[in-house]
Amino acid sequence: MANKWVYMFSEGNMTMRNLLGGKGANLAEMTSIGLPVPQGFTITTEACTQYYEDGRKINDEIMAQAMEGVKKMEELNGKKFGDLQNPLLVSVRSGARASMPGMMDTILNLGLNDDVVAAMIKGNPDPAFERFVYDSYRRFIQMFSDVVMEVGKKYFEQLIDAMKEKKGVKFDVDLTAADLKELAEQFKAEYKNQLGKDFPSDPVEQLKLAIEAVFRSWDNPRANVYRRDNDIPYSWGTAVNVMPMVFGNLNNESGTGVAFTRDPATGENKLMGEFLINAQGEDVVAGVRTPMPIAQMEKEFPEAYAEFIKVCETLENHYHDMQDMEFTVENKKLYMLQCRNGKRTAPAALKIACDLVDEGHKTPEEAVAMIDPRNLDTLLHPQFDAAALKAATPIGKGLGASPGAACGKVVFTADDAVAWAERGEKVVLVRLETSPEDITGMKAAQGILTVRGGMTSHAAVVARGMGECCVSGCGDINMDEENKKFTLAGKEFHEGDFISIDGTTGNIYDGQIATVDAQIAGEFGRIMAWADQFRKLKVRTNADTPADAKKARELGAEGIGLCRTEHMFFEEDRIAAFREMICSDTVEEREAALDKILPYQQNDFKALYEALEGCPVTIRFLDPPLHEFVPTTEEEIKKLADAKNKSVEEIKAIINSLHEFNPMMGHRGCRLAVTYPEIAKMQTKAVIRAALEVQKAHADWNVKPEIMIPLVCEVKELKYVKQVVVETADAEIAAAGAKLEYEVGTMIEIPRAALTADEIAKEADFFCFGTNDLTQMTFGFSRDDAGKFLNAYYDTKIFENDPFAKLDQTGVGKLMEMSLKLGKPVNPKLHVGICGEHGGDPSSVEFCHKIGLDYVSCSPFRVPVARLAAAQAAIAEKAEQKKCCGCNESADAEKKAFVDDDTKEKLKEAAEKAQVIAKELAETSAEVAKAGLAGLKAGIEEAKKAYNANKKN
Repeated sequence: MANKWVYMFSEGNMTMRNLLGGKGANLAEMTSIGLPVPQGFTITTEACTQYYEDGRKINDEIMAQAMEGVKKMEELNGKKFGDLQNPLLVSVRSGARASMPGMMDTILNLGLNDDVVAAMIKGNPDPAFERFVYDSYRRFIQMFSDVVMEVGKKYFEQLIDAMKEKKGVKFDVDLTAADLKELAEQFKAEYKNQLGKDFPSDPVEQLKLAIEAVFRSWDNPRANVYRRDNDIPYSWGTAVNVMPMVFGNLNNESGTGVAFTRDPATGENKLMGEFLINAQGEDVVAGVRTPMPIAQMEKEFPEAYAEFIKVCETLENHYHDMQDMEFTVENKKLYMLQCRNGKRTAPAALKIACDLVDEGHKTPEEAVAMIDPRNLDTLLHPQFDAAALKAATPIGKGLGASPGAACGKVVFTADDAVAWAERGEKVVLVRLETSPEDITGMKAAQGILTVRGGMTSHAAVVARGMGECCVSGCGDINMDEENKKFTLAGKEFHEGDFISIDGTTGNIYDGQIATVDAQIAGEFGRIMAWADQFRKLKVRTNADTPADAKKARELGAEGIGLCRTEHMFFEEDRIAAFREMICSDTVEEREAALDKILPYQQNDFKALYEALEGCPVTIRFLDPPLHEFVPTTEEEIKKLADAKNKSVEEIKAIINSLHEFNPMMGHRGCRLAVTYPEIAKMQTKAVIRAALEVQKAHADWNVKPEIMIPLVCEVKELKYVKQVVVETADAEIAAAGAKLEYEVGTMIEIPRAALTADEIAKEADFFCFGTNDLTQMTFGFSRDDAGKFLNAYYDTKIFENDPFAKLDQTGVGKLMEMSLKLGKPVNPKLHVGICGEHGGDPSSVEFCHKIGLDYVSCSPFRVPVARLAAAQAAIAEKAEQKKCCGCNESADAEKKAFVDDDTKEKLKEAAEKAQVIAKELAETSAEVAKAGLAGLKAGIEEAKKAYNANKKN
């Protein structure tokens, strides 16, 4: 049977998300529960994959099934596609299995042409209807040209603006039928001018081109960026939904809206949304006109509003989550066009999850599973200082579309936002209105400010999804994008001027306002407590200072997984002593210089132990190459020369000798300790003395230092350095007359270490995967330079993600898993963690859980992300085990039932026969053996036949 590429809405349900996409599955589900959905069909995600396999072409079978779907849609709706008497107009919309708001393409009013337009008007001479027809036609030409044929929409917007200026009106809705007819002609002329051919009039051709455009949009730049940011695989593809048009722009008895069953910014349990009379959905989302609050719909369309309230209640009770809905009212009748679990800010996500538990919709386990861990980041970022904010006076106000505080220099384009951010500038992107093409600039900016648009505009929805501060719809701004300036409250702002925006209140401030750390309480603590109940992975932090360690403890860290000791060397007194050590000629000179650093290191470690209150602290010994510590200015070089009683030329010669062609693979890590054991001795003394001091002061704490030797690739290296550490540590403990446990382990960051983990585990008390270097060395990419070419890898689909941001589970992950399988049997007490940047990435945390790591370690502000991700990994594993248990029981039953008694007897006889022949073989000559072998084969063949006969039965 041929593949089924097309499903009517009545054939699907919400469990078919992978096949029908989120939008298609939910349209089917709404149909099945009796909600008013215009009946259409979905072309599957598999068809999208096939489209790319066929060289970006829709094959005849897919198109034939789509036209069969059109035929069924005609029967259901009593209209004909392309018919002049009773034409069926359709919308063609994308629908990936994961929600991607604003990232892909939609075409409305498809099926119109000059003849259909004329026939529609002839059948209804009402001037208001004529205006509606031409309004729909000009919209279709513009949208089709932009989305399908990739003619920039700016050309059409310029024509609209010129027409409004000519007619002296402000809004599109004020244009007459004659104006819109003239615009439609201008649009077609512009289409021909841009493409050199007439606008297509055949509805079937329009439909095929539109379906191709939606499939093509899966691979557009903004969709690719969004997928990388949201862990959505390219292989998933998008479905296409084709449904009959219902017209919110038909007349003043019609309208369109977007609504949420709960406030997506705060989580408050109240209906929130916006509505526009005499408009289509794009008007609300694009912010072309400022919409009215959803509550006002009750006054305009009381019956439709009452029905909509019931629909909201039905959907929340059905999906047990906050719903984001698009709907249209045509002649006062309500139609549902979409529902999905709504995007929400991090505070809203926490509140909604807790409320759903309290209301009986969710269990705590389900509540934890429904929160996107990446969004928690936004909770932890600074807010405006209350005192500074009180002293500041807002110069304008828009809608608080996405909470948070943003302060930066004004830029006017997405490209400028990216460019300025790359050179270290903090920027606020100010736009008339954002569009999907602006996503890279929105990501790069601290916040977004728009002149147009409401709470459901593109800027608002995308900013909330990113966790980015956004103020939308500040109509008081007089914008001059072309000259990169705007005027607000009588002041002219230019590119580079500072501005501050408050995404919670919508207030806009001139200049910079001080910020403070966010306060975390309430629902955050409740969700984190639940997460901690379910997770198995411990979560530590990467911290080099007591302040970082303290913050991490506040956020739930259970230890330090990585303290980079080199970060402690750069203060003025310390760096001077360390430079003296580098330029020393003898061991004695080096030791004397290191003795100056020892007290500083000891105090640093003491402060870390105290901040962690007895939780584990892993201290990595010196890792970077020595050239990173040498002076660069003439003044500093002269100072070092005087301190070492050497000439400037001698110091410069030493500095030059330290530079390496490839320092990341050079004289660093444990290689420094092999060359200069005195460095390892000094650091060991500091670690142990600090631990002894803290243990003495806090007898109830379990102070047990973990000393980590970096960059090991050979067990003999580790053994050599470990001996230096153990001899020094034991001498310090003995001299103190105390007892102190400590561990010596290593970072697994070189592929050879992973490959020989069984040998290394004999000498290591623990492994910690340094996945920054392990990724670098496995790929052969410099982590400092890879950014220069990775974009080309994304564009060509060689990579879907930055391997330094998201763990490469196929290659690097395989080395990690191999290390565990080799190391654990040799040393059952071996504990294993990860401390690269991947320790705070949710998908990487899930992988660490799967392969059996003991902990992940990440930056302080990523600790809650890792806690939640670890809990979700455990919850997902539990669900999978339940599922698999059912499958295994079923499979075992099938296996048991498969071999009947008759077959068992025949197999037994064949085995006995084979045993007899084998015994004879041992006792006979070579020729007899050959004959016996043939008999053995015959016995085996007989058993196979019996088995296969039973299998067929």
